[in-house]
Amino acid sequence: MFQKSRQSAFRRRLGRVFLGVIFSLIFSGFGTASAFTWSKGAESKTEFNAAQAQEAAPAPPGSLADLARRLSPTVVNVKVIRVEKSGPFPIPDGPFGHFFKQFPNMVPESRPTQGAGSGVVISENGEILTNNHVVEGAREVVVTFSDKEEYTGQIIGRDPKTDLAIIRINPKKPLHAAVMGNSDQLQVGDWVMAVGNPFGLSHTVTSGIVSAKGRTIGAGPYDNFIQTDASINPGNSGGPLYNMKGELVGINTAIIAQGQGIGFAIPINTAKPLIPQLVSKGEVTRGYIGVNIQSLTQDLSRALDLGEAKGVLVSGVAAGGPAEKAGVRRSDVIVAYNGKPVEEPRDLSSLVAESQVGKEAVVTVLRGGKKQDLKVAVGALGQSEKRAEGQRGRPATGKWGLMLQDTPGEVPDGEGVAVAGVQGGTPAERAGIREGDVILEVNRRPVKSAKEAAEMMTGSDSLLLLVQRNDASFYVALSA
Repeated sequence: MFQKSRQSAFRRRLGRVFLGVIFSLIFSGFGTASAFTWSKGAESKTEFNAAQAQEAAPAPPGSLADLARRLSPTVVNVKVIRVEKSGPFPIPDGPFGHFFKQFPNMVPESRPTQGAGSGVVISENGEILTNNHVVEGAREVVVTFSDKEEYTGQIIGRDPKTDLAIIRINPKKPLHAAVMGNSDQLQVGDWVMAVGNPFGLSHTVTSGIVSAKGRTIGAGPYDNFIQTDASINPGNSGGPLYNMKGELVGINTAIIAQGQGIGFAIPINTAKPLIPQLVSKGEVTRGYIGVNIQSLTQDLSRALDLGEAKGVLVSGVAAGGPAEKAGVRRSDVIVAYNGKPVEEPRDLSSLVAESQVGKEAVVTVLRGGKKQDLKVAVGALGQSEKRAEGQRGRPATGKWGLMLQDTPGEVPDGEGVAVAGVQGGTPAERAGIREGDVILEVNRRPVKSAKEAAEMMTGSDSLLLLVQRNDASFYVALSA
């Protein structure tokens, strides 16, 4: 009896274990199925997002063959022959050498050199736009089209400041002219196509994207380049940069020798207002208002109690110039010109240069925390430059690292002291002050002698100096 009870109990325990195993397997299956269902859901979601991204992303351009074929007649090769001074002429040995020694005037002092670039047709009558550096100093110009037809070209206009030039030819029939686009509408990431004659190879087409805009590379006072990774090589200079609509948006101009895939083009909107002047007058007359300006840094903004650093700082006003007559003052901050915002010196320089001479322009200045609109009669920019030179006087030194000397009477109103030397590792050197500069003001007070300037600088932990260098003046903030 006792043994039967033990057997029954054993069977009950075995049954419970068996049921437990079965339920474990069932629930394990549910867990696996649940995990599988979740994984499929996540995978489906991933596929959906990828499809969305693919649909939203702009497709790269397809073949450019039709575009290149259509635009090919607008692009030309520009070959120039210059006469350059040669170095010392090596006199050969033998009878010819003896001849040249007897007649030294027969030794050639110059020799012809050949260069090549590109150009783009902008008029069916024969005007071609190219770079100034392609044709500068040329004695002969030969223009070759894609169909190998050649013409003798005449340089009718040059503008070294923007590196643009116009060549004219007399075509046998109306030419295919490029359609001008709007370079202001270009965006970083837009596709562009460059056409030209790199290394003398005719009509090479490359493509890429606009990688940056408004680049300043030190090429001239009106730098505002389009940067592109479309391959631009020697010989591409003067050739066109087209958008995908086939519109001319730039003139290929410069490369960085050490860079890969970095080229620069002049925006066509820079060239548009200059072309009529180059064609009709052969040169460009630019607007002028007579101010020296500089970037407004945070240090200068604090030193002048201006608050937010926006606009450009007027560091000098030409005596008798349009700006002075309109009431513009030194230390004004110009924030707009004819309603267009001014954020950097190049903004104002470009806007003024493009202004029509003799017309009134509205200059918006910030003075004493308040905005004022001043009407300026735009003058013509002259070509001459003045240079102020410091004279010797009694030196004065101070903790700022400056050696100062009295200046002659040529400084405006007899103001200013000359910088005779700058000590290395001092605040003056770090601020970029150089020997030969003239200090006109110390902490916004004019100075007339080295002794007076040294006294003003003594006991101060910060300085705001108005410095004149050559024909320009600018503010410099120093801190001990």
